[in-house]
Amino acid sequence: MKSLTILKYQWKDLLRGKWIVGYGLIYLLIADAMIRFGNAGPKAMLSISNIMLLLIPLVGIIYGALYLYQTREFTELLLAQPIDRPSLFWGLFGGLAVPLAVAFAVGTAIPMIYTGMIITASTQSILLILLLGIVLTLLFTGLGFWFALKFFEDRVKGLGFALVSWLFLAVLYDGLVLLAVFAFGDYPIEKPMLALALANPIDLARITVLLEFDISALMGYTGAVFNRFFGSLMGISVAFSCLMLWLGIPLWRSQRQFDKKDF
Repeated sequence: MKSLTILKYQWKDLLRGKWIVGYGLIYLLIADAMIRFGNAGPKAMLSISNIMLLLIPLVGIIYGALYLYQTREFTELLLAQPIDRPSLFWGLFGGLAVPLAVAFAVGTAIPMIYTGMIITASTQSILLILLLGIVLTLLFTGLGFWFALKFFEDRVKGLGFALVSWLFLAVLYDGLVLLAVFAFGDYPIEKPMLALALANPIDLARITVLLEFDISALMGYTGAVFNRFFGSLMGISVAFSCLMLWLGIPLWRSQRQFDKKDF
C-alpha cells in the first residue's frame, strides 16, 4: 500500500513536468514516419525496433541514475517516515519505470492503430516489439538506479558509468565480437559467441526481433549462431528468458544497495 501511494505521487509529479508526454510523442512521431516509409510491413517494424534498441536503453539508464540523484532530499524525507525501505525502493522505481514503459508502448501503438498496421501485420510481432521495449525500459532504468546507488556521493562518476555502459552495450560490443570472430575464426568459437550474445541485453533483444522476422542476412554472427543452435522459436524463448534474468539482476542488486545505503 505504501508503494502504491509513492507510485501515485511520482506519477502525478512526472505528468506535471510534461516531459513524459514529450517522450511518448517522440515514439509516436518515429513510429508514424517508419510506418509511412516502410508501408506498414516488416521493414517498418524492424526500423522501429532498431531505433528502440538505441533510444530506450539510453533514456532508461541515464534518466534512471539522474532521477535518483534529483530525488535524494525527497528520499531522505520519506526515510524519516514509518516506511520500510523495500516499499520505498519499489515505489521510486515504479514511479519512473512504469510511466517510461507506458509512454513507449502507447506512443508506438497509436500509429500502428490509425494506419491499420495492427490489422495487416502479425499481431505476435507487434506484441513482441512492444513487450521487448517495456522489458528494456525496466531493465535499463534498474541499471541506472544501480549505478546511482553505487556512486551516490559522486554524481559525475555515476552518470559517467551509466553513459559508458550504454555506449559499450549498444555500440562497441558488436564491434568487439566481430574482432574476436576475425582473430579466432580458425577455432571452434560458436559456443563462446553464444555466451557473448547472452551477456548483452541489447543484443538479446535484437536477436529476438530478427529471429521473429526470420531475417538471417541481418542477424550477424551471434544471431546466426543462436539460430543454428536453437532454431527460431526456441531461440526466441531462450533469448527472452535470458533477458528476463538480466532484468532481475540489476533490480535485485539495486534493492540490496538501497536497503544498506546510509542516506
